[in-house]
Amino acid sequence: MNRKTLVLPAVIGLLVPVLAACGGTDSGSDNGDAIVVGTTDAFTASKDAPAPLDPAFAYDVGTWNILRQTVQTLMIQPRGEGEPVPEAAESCGFTDSGNERYACTLRKDLKFANGDAVTASDVKYSIDRARALKADSGVFALLSTIDTVETQGDNEVIFHLKTADATFPFKLSTPVAGIVDPDIYEKKKLRDGFELDGSGPYTLEAEVEDDKLVSAVFTKNPNYQGSLKVNNDKVELRNFKDADEMGSALDKGDIDLMTRTMSPEQIQKLSADSDDKVDLVDMSGLEIRYLAFNTNAPTVKSKAVRQAMAQIIDRGELVSKVYGSQAEPLYSLVPASITGHSNSFFNKYGDPDVDKAKSMMERAGVTTPVKLTLHYTTDHYGSATEKEFELLKKQLNDSGLFEVDIKGTPWATFRPAEQKGAYDVYGMGWFPDFPDADNYLAPFLDKDNFLGSPYANSAIRSDLIPESRRVADRLSASGSLNEMQDIVANDVPVLPLWQGKQFVAANDAVTGTAYVLNSSSTLQLWELGRGVSG
Repeated sequence: MNRKTLVLPAVIGLLVPVLAACGGTDSGSDNGDAIVVGTTDAFTASKDAPAPLDPAFAYDVGTWNILRQTVQTLMIQPRGEGEPVPEAAESCGFTDSGNERYACTLRKDLKFANGDAVTASDVKYSIDRARALKADSGVFALLSTIDTVETQGDNEVIFHLKTADATFPFKLSTPVAGIVDPDIYEKKKLRDGFELDGSGPYTLEAEVEDDKLVSAVFTKNPNYQGSLKVNNDKVELRNFKDADEMGSALDKGDIDLMTRTMSPEQIQKLSADSDDKVDLVDMSGLEIRYLAFNTNAPTVKSKAVRQAMAQIIDRGELVSKVYGSQAEPLYSLVPASITGHSNSFFNKYGDPDVDKAKSMMERAGVTTPVKLTLHYTTDHYGSATEKEFELLKKQLNDSGLFEVDIKGTPWATFRPAEQKGAYDVYGMGWFPDFPDADNYLAPFLDKDNFLGSPYANSAIRSDLIPESRRVADRLSASGSLNEMQDIVANDVPVLPLWQGKQFVAANDAVTGTAYVLNSSSTLQLWELGRGVSG
């Protein structure tokens, strides 16, 4: 018997359900048991981040995947790919030719899970709250093009934008635009801990130990009204310390499905093993990994140092030795499958070349070897991260131009330290808020950027970002998008490394696995069900 490895085509705009025989059921789980999903994502409340699940604060793929199950947004990204569609809204659209006035009409009789009515004023309250709180995570920047929010009656919300923003419908599909109950969420304070309330497809019951969320049980919300078909009554998201522990739980039948983050070795083994009880689903992904720089730090303040690192690092070796077929080299912040992508780093630096890097540093008067530490998180992007950074260290040190150490830190400590500028060079990943080139550029380069980076380029911020957002046809925006990528390749405030795929391994009695993740790594638990194995 051969294990069934199911490959979903990597086509932006279309995701074909190859598990046709394993489609969702109308009745949901046939035995009422929770479908159990494993994850290595860590959810921690700390002094630096006491409110990890507040929509006005949360800004990583793990916490967003909890919010998407519980907190409803006006718009939602569709089952496969494409433009966002109405969710809490009945309809939404630009009402002017300049893409500066966006109006939404809410669905009738919309309710929070507790039975309270959801009105236009609740939407305004939620959006204004996130913008005013300006949480340290930087998530509020997604709403930066909003000037004012207006309501007309109980069902109509009008957004007046500061400037044209063709990506605004996508931004209304992100959890920072989630609708919260003003009676529960204070206007001027984040909601600490792991309690979460909304009008989404599920309610949440959290199991917490030592300020860590170890299990999140999602129960179908009887008051839910929206565009989603919920194929189950209950799903449990269970945390594991690493991929091996999670894989063992799947083998034992303790969980039904596992996803983020499986190790490269684990995926390879699952692909090769003979076992017809587990399906491995391979699908397109838009995850990227990169090095980020504190461009004010003395060790990397010189652009020549950052350029030399871009010239030395061998992405091909990095991918082949650490991730194999599960990733591919990336030469821009924008992945190859996104409209507007340009291989800017390859165009500037070509293949790795130590002599060229040495010349760059000599011309700039940089004394070598440059001593620096590469920081990475030990528990947020999977177990292969340490191996990746060991290889980066070796590549840089073998050049003779650098003397590099590496240091790993848990995410709960790593992320606040990075935001405070504690690291000169550090490794990060990015799972897009929405599948558009703007979302791989503005969050890193605009004012109030996600990284808290001191790097600022006036042409990018004042001209190119606004210019690219004026164009609804994203192909027509490629000129300004490509120019931004060329500037990044020259200045190297960030250094893209690779682009990855996504994988799900599931008991073959679980249905809907073809759609449980979209290309933006959004977890769509409502797609899962139980049925006859396919």
